[in-house]
Amino acid sequence: MKIKLDFFRKPVVHLLCKLLLGGIFIYASLGKILHPSAFTEIVKNYRILSDILVNPVARILPWIEFTFGLLLVLGFLKRLSAGILSFLLLVFIAALGFNLIRGVNINCGCLFQSQPTDASSSTDMVVSIIRDFLLLIPGMIIIFFPQRPAAYTPQE
Repeated sequence: MKIKLDFFRKPVVHLLCKLLLGGIFIYASLGKILHPSAFTEIVKNYRILSDILVNPVARILPWIEFTFGLLLVLGFLKRLSAGILSFLLLVFIAALGFNLIRGVNINCGCLFQSQPTDASSSTDMVVSIIRDFLLLIPGMIIIFFPQRPAAYTPQE
């Protein structure tokens, strides 16, 4: 059975992927931007970065999420934006997985809340990892299946 990969090149599929991936990153960045000190504590709790890097990463990361999420939603630099956001997802997956393996339960800070919660359970961390893997799908569609114009009809 041959899978029709041209489905992933349709403008409507790309529109949904852009809105989903970009929208989630915009939403996730807003609380982090509005509450930088609280997000800095979440980044520190990962215990991956040296103390000197925690603050700059916590201050810059939300703006990267917001900027490339907005560019993606607006349709500018789609493949680059999807690539950067997908790379961030891979970093988040690695950081969560690393702490899960170490047995350190943390609040991932993924979809930031103004009042950070205490450490999550390992089940919450696994759910976050699975969610991040699923969010890679729209990014991969945008990157690896460039959109075809609406009037495009493949030659057989």
